[in-house]
Amino acid sequence: MNAASKSSSLRTAFSYCVQQVRKYDYHHYLCLLELPVEMRRAAFALRAFNIETAKAMDVASDPRIGLMRLVWWQEAIDKIFAHKLIEQPIAQALSSVVSDHKIGKAWLKRSIEARVKDAQREVSDLPDTIEELEQYAEDTQSTILYMTLQAGGVRSTAADHAASHIGKASGLLLLLRSLPYHTSRHRHFAYIPSKLAAKHGLLIQQGGQTEIRMDNHEGLCDAVFEIASVANAHLQKARELAKSVPVEAVPVLLPAVPAQVLLDSLSRVQFDVFDPRLARGLLGIPPLWFQLKLKWHSWRGEY
Repeated sequence: MNAASKSSSLRTAFSYCVQQVRKYDYHHYLCLLELPVEMRRAAFALRAFNIETAKAMDVASDPRIGLMRLVWWQEAIDKIFAHKLIEQPIAQALSSVVSDHKIGKAWLKRSIEARVKDAQREVSDLPDTIEELEQYAEDTQSTILYMTLQAGGVRSTAADHAASHIGKASGLLLLLRSLPYHTSRHRHFAYIPSKLAAKHGLLIQQGGQTEIRMDNHEGLCDAVFEIASVANAHLQKARELAKSVPVEAVPVLLPAVPAQVLLDSLSRVQFDVFDPRLARGLLGIPPLWFQLKLKWHSWRGEY
């Protein structure tokens, strides 16, 4: 491939990444537009990778096909770091980002391995504790922020710690937001930890398996509240670090804004994830209001 053809192919690949983020993760798309121009290409490629692996199981007609897709991405990451050409737009963009910014392989591997482990879990296999959900959020969400910081040349322990907390909060809240979808798809609450479910009277034994009752509205809202409270604590911890975070890291940490918006929306509906108001607009509020909130935080240099 000559230089002109390679350049054209990369432009197409990065354009595809932007389109995927805009289509499937609009609130983060708006966050990435607040980044300095020189950071956006890497950020969109990393976020597109996250989307591609997150939806692998959802778009597959057979769970085995979804798992095969995730395994393909495991192998693709190895190929990227072995400097092998991959004819897939997100992988092409990711390869360019890894080469240009020396992104660490460990973070990408952590992300995809967490997705694979989750995909291999039986629908009826519940996580035991909220800590397990936090680890999953760390591996799939915080890692994206770590790599975006690295791509932007930001080297700061405080920024990394804030990114960890924001990623955990975002991941936990997105899992809560996805509960109605997983219930409609599997007739099962896949992300309510068993210890929390037992505490709120949600566990039942059925057909030799432990499942979560879907008819205990109050118990479910109480369980959601506890998980949301953990997410809120992470957002507070991230903001406590704000004075130590370098100014160039703040735009990368703006995903704290949609996390707070979703948390506030959950609070307004008394943590009922099935309340139709959560599906309105963007994370439960009018899109214009969300954009104004995001712009306000960006302009003030806050997250």
